[in-house]
Amino acid sequence: MTARPQSGSSAGLVRKLGSVGGLTLASRLLALVRDTLQASYVGAGFASDAFFVAFRLPNMFRALFAEGAFSAAFIPMFNRKVAEEGGTAAAIDFAERTLALLLPVLLVFTVAMIVAAWPITWALSGGFDRQHPTHVQFAFAVMLSRITIPYLLLISLASLLGGILNSLDRFWVNAAAPILLNVAMVTALVFFHGHDPYATARAQAVSVTAGGALQLGWLMWACRQAGVRMRLRRPRLDGDVRRLLRLILPAAAGAGASQINLAISTALAGGLLSAGSISSIYYADRLNQLPLGMIGIGLGTVLLPTVSRLLGQGRDDEAMDTQNRGLELALFLTLPATAAFIFAAGPIVRGIFQHGAFDAADTARSAGALAAFSLGLPSYVLVKVLTPGFYARGDTRTPVRYAIISVGVNIVGNLALIPTIGTIGPPLATALSSTLNVAMLYRTLAQRGHFHADAQLRRRVPRLFVAALAMGGVLYLLAPLADPYLTRGIAVRAAALIVLCGGGAAVYGLACFVTRAFGPDDLRLLLRRRRA
Repeated sequence: MTARPQSGSSAGLVRKLGSVGGLTLASRLLALVRDTLQASYVGAGFASDAFFVAFRLPNMFRALFAEGAFSAAFIPMFNRKVAEEGGTAAAIDFAERTLALLLPVLLVFTVAMIVAAWPITWALSGGFDRQHPTHVQFAFAVMLSRITIPYLLLISLASLLGGILNSLDRFWVNAAAPILLNVAMVTALVFFHGHDPYATARAQAVSVTAGGALQLGWLMWACRQAGVRMRLRRPRLDGDVRRLLRLILPAAAGAGASQINLAISTALAGGLLSAGSISSIYYADRLNQLPLGMIGIGLGTVLLPTVSRLLGQGRDDEAMDTQNRGLELALFLTLPATAAFIFAAGPIVRGIFQHGAFDAADTARSAGALAAFSLGLPSYVLVKVLTPGFYARGDTRTPVRYAIISVGVNIVGNLALIPTIGTIGPPLATALSSTLNVAMLYRTLAQRGHFHADAQLRRRVPRLFVAALAMGGVLYLLAPLADPYLTRGIAVRAAALIVLCGGGAAVYGLACFVTRAFGPDDLRLLLRRRRA
């Protein structure tokens, strides 16, 4: 008989994760459509590499601010204001003071980044040294960067509004916002693609900034619907705002270690590998982002305000239980994705991307990168589960120390692995550095008494690993049977992937029941609580 989840925390966590994770999954699936169209129309050459370098900076800011640093610093302070004052008036006042300083700083920063687009593009691409671009080609990459840079302003303002909505338990509204970015980018590809891949890449860059405007507009409307009306004030650097700024900078590095590692990997790949390598790594990362987006970002979004609220109310035991259940859910949902990406990377990449300008050689490179990325998938997700244990207590410095160490390990790993295993080197180095980061975060929380694995978690984790290995073995055997159908029409490819991945998921579910990692009683209890 399996142990039942703890009362309250599992049910609430699953319910909130279902809302946030479902919308995030919808956004990531739409992003997968976008990337499939991108692969078909642009392929994996210099034009796509130039766009992905231009897109890297907006993507980093989205991860660092909308999903990381700003939320990590702002939400606990906002919730503390609500708890101390017994209402939202003081918290909204704090948000207005934050906006008053944030807006002019962001305007100046955005203009400065546009002016400095040439050195920024060079740094993010490693100068494209091995790709031998002409002066005109590099100028094209710089132009794309200038088009996408205004997204930084838009997404940073959106992250402020999203943080307010998350603190008010309106998680779904903020989780739905990225869908609008992907709608804009898919629209650009469908209606504005051309025979020239460079023209298509230019249309994609414009759609990034347009999507950011849609996201900000959506969240402004949602705040007004929630009764939150933000007034513009004269900037003033008071005590609360100073404390917020002191928390944001270390949180940016702490929460964004994986993004920083990806940026470094992109630059080294652009400087040391041939044309198309950045694109191959990007496509692999996009597949890796599907479970990361649904599980990791969803759990991080829910856990931070939940844990900070429980700690603020002195309910430390409930906060500990919530983190245990978060870690349990993270592994339960992440390990099968890891098994699929390791044992069936080739068929998955072939079925999704190999058509149009994306050929078999591109598939081979992206599949190797995907398998390497997936080795770190559990750690990418667990970072999102463990860092709220620091942020909710106002400690943003410890995660940044560990992030700096992991970035250093990533750089060394890239330099050592790229000359020997090519495009597999950057994602493998990223996975190893992320795993080290998680180990340090876990050890510190345990030493401080802020986290310990309870009996239920200790019992389930090894059984989940056994179930995932069983799934991986079945996928390895089924993959050759699916291969002949993965380069046909879209309907046949989709059916083959559904059968392959669905078969693996069924084996994983059965193995979880057989090993008692997760039993029918657990599912019935969670579903009953979700309906309650």
